[in-house]
Amino acid sequence: MKIVIAPDSFKGSLTAAEAAKAIETGFRAVYPDAKYVKVPMADGGEGTVQSLVDATSGTIITQPVEGPMGGMAPGFFGILGDSKTAVIEMAAASGIHLVKPEERNIYLASSFGTGQLINAALDHGCDKLIVGLGGSATNDGGMGMMKAFGAQFLDQGGAQLAPDVRALLQLARIDLQHLDSRLSKTEIVVACDVDNPLCGENGAARVFGPQKGATKEDIKVLDQALARYGDVLEKNTGRNIAAEPGAGAAGGVGAAFIGLIDAVLKPGIDLVIEIVELAKSLVDVDLVITGEGRVDRQTIHGKTPVGVAKIAKSHNLPVICIAGSVEDGADIIHQFGVDEIYSVIEGDYDLTEALIESGHKLTQAAQKIAKSLNL
Repeated sequence: MKIVIAPDSFKGSLTAAEAAKAIETGFRAVYPDAKYVKVPMADGGEGTVQSLVDATSGTIITQPVEGPMGGMAPGFFGILGDSKTAVIEMAAASGIHLVKPEERNIYLASSFGTGQLINAALDHGCDKLIVGLGGSATNDGGMGMMKAFGAQFLDQGGAQLAPDVRALLQLARIDLQHLDSRLSKTEIVVACDVDNPLCGENGAARVFGPQKGATKEDIKVLDQALARYGDVLEKNTGRNIAAEPGAGAAGGVGAAFIGLIDAVLKPGIDLVIEIVELAKSLVDVDLVITGEGRVDRQTIHGKTPVGVAKIAKSHNLPVICIAGSVEDGADIIHQFGVDEIYSVIEGDYDLTEALIESGHKLTQAAQKIAKSLNL
């Protein structure tokens, strides 16, 4: 019997590789002679670097960078086993978790550190970049990131704009003359799971601004600033970048990637499935096990369990999902190829204790599930 174990990380407690090992330990106690293939997964968000480094025998590189509100952030990126592909999480440099709630300022939060991480990956000789968007503190349209690459954002008089989103209201021209030439020689793929445009009702400011501390008045100003930015991008490219799906991702960083760097935006889970070659692992398999920390109605929107199930069902394989917790609405994932959902945590629980004992509890749950399957 051959079993593929392909979970995401259990946020706050286990990496994807640790989760896969815990599940294997539980199943091996019941089926010791089975062949187990562990494939650490991710969906482009937090944990993607670690999962892909683990899956490809790559390396984590620590790289301190400028944080979203200035100061230094303990940034990092991964270099995959091919030694040429770098994986970067925007959150590692410009993440909202790096800023205390009382210190958040949606106008001044900058993506400059993300640009620094990308520069560092290029300095290591990487010629392909995978950049995961998500968890950012910023709404600057990628202005900070582009400045790290050498771009200049200029007003009508040719003066450089201040590092403030409100300054985009005076944007007249984006000068790419001094842009890092390595970018044009590098394949850049952006993991993006949202299709929001840059501005408007479904744009970056209105949809994502509130969770970054923006008030209703802030949102109006931010949206106007990004609309002006979109107009200038259209002049630069001849394309209505602002309206393109994903332009509003990560506070408008998506627009910079597709409008100024000519990167490609793809769903994060699809990118990871391709890199780890999940389909190749599904040959002659009897069961596929996936999972993540929490399964709910949002799991169908680009999350790992549904992505794994889609590939597994193309091979007509049964799929079970083991989650740290199963929330209301999670049953919808049955419609997307997951046959059974199991929760590690049952009844009342202490979150701190559950996180500390997560590996042990996951192994226990996996063993219990294995006994119930009668394979």
